[in-house]
Amino acid sequence: MNLNIEALNKLTEQHYKLLLEADPNEKLISKYLNRSFCFEATYNNELLGVLVLLPTHPETLEVVNIAVISTQRNKGIGHQLLTFAEKYARNNNYKCLEIGTGTTSFGQLYLYQKCDFRVVGVDQDFFTIHYDKEITENGLVLRDMIRLRKVLK
Repeated sequence: MNLNIEALNKLTEQHYKLLLEADPNEKLISKYLNRSFCFEATYNNELLGVLVLLPTHPETLEVVNIAVISTQRNKGIGHQLLTFAEKYARNNNYKCLEIGTGTTSFGQLYLYQKCDFRVVGVDQDFFTIHYDKEITENGLVLRDMIRLRKVLK
């Protein structure tokens, strides 16, 4: 499937629902949205995914949100969004892409490592500190965030 990925000019309710699926903390989303580059992935004018990139250091761009609608997961859309993020970063002179995910997010961890991201650290208790409600994923309580990085060559 060849997606159309382009800058998101106006955030709709459908976009916001997707963002919340990947990150259920509305406060964190509102903090990073106005400082980020937002993109939408569509196919035949149907929204399939969103991507939010945040400059965190002069040469580093972080994927702070990536989400695909549930009916279209495991079809390569996340991979295409990450490939787009890498291309965008290179074209804008970033040297590094970073991403964080939960230690219980097995599918996401697999995808990120498949896309050549490497584990660089763990933010212990990130989710218990920054999220009001307990998150359970894959039968486990989510506590820690795994930080991954891809150095762009």
